[in-house]
Amino acid sequence: MPVQTVDAQQTAQLMAQGARLVDIREPAENARESIPGAMLAPLSKFNDVRFMPGDTVIFHCQGGNRTNANADVLAACGAGEVFVLKGGIAGWKAAGLPTSVDRTKPIEMQRQVQIAAGSLVLTGLVLAAAVSPWFAALSAFVGAGLVFAGVSGWCGMAKLLAVMPWNRAAA
Repeated sequence: MPVQTVDAQQTAQLMAQGARLVDIREPAENARESIPGAMLAPLSKFNDVRFMPGDTVIFHCQGGNRTNANADVLAACGAGEVFVLKGGIAGWKAAGLPTSVDRTKPIEMQRQVQIAAGSLVLTGLVLAAAVSPWFAALSAFVGAGLVFAGVSGWCGMAKLLAVMPWNRAAA
């Protein structure tokens, strides 16, 4: 059965009727912000998730791309009816519906990498213009690292950020 798309208001109505909302983002993403009542079932461990044939399940991610890209996997979860929340948690918030936010949790690793890489590139360009053109090498180094991360799937900056104190789980 194909996966249908529902908006945030329809999702809230379906939840009121007993539908299960399932967040397929990773635990670190979910820890910072989530939709109240949503169950966490990360896509990376989704093979272990099964629902009852009579269940109505609505899947969501951050913006809708992951759920749409993995619609076939989600449809095979065993549930009776399977839906995808249009726009993900961002669509939910845009509709004015509440989320639970824990600002003590770190922001997602990808966003941290984007902030760090962008800051280093900008710093390199400003220093190249103001101090010495050799500082452009910093921007080139970061750019090369991002290309390598995209091609190989291994990101040194993410590995470095992961061991920072704000990203360590409390013991």
